[in-house]
Amino acid sequence: MLMAHPAVLKDLIEQYETLRVLHAENGSLAARQRMDDVAYTLCVSTGTRDVDVALIAARHQLPGARPQDDSVLTAG
Repeated sequence: MLMAHPAVLKDLIEQYETLRVLHAENGSLAARQRMDDVAYTLCVSTGTRDVDVALIAARHQLPGARPQDDSVLTAG
């Protein structure tokens, strides 16, 4: 599987989190559509099907991530 560059993943995470706040604040259809687009790109970039799992996977691929710490994946 191809791996997305960490800089791309970092940018996608930041975009998604910003759009999530914008959508929560004003519920704009444009923000929701863009958030869905970024979520899709995150899923494709990480080989996942769920945006929450994609965010976790993307964060684990960023520099400084502790790949042995999977506690967030097993919680809940």
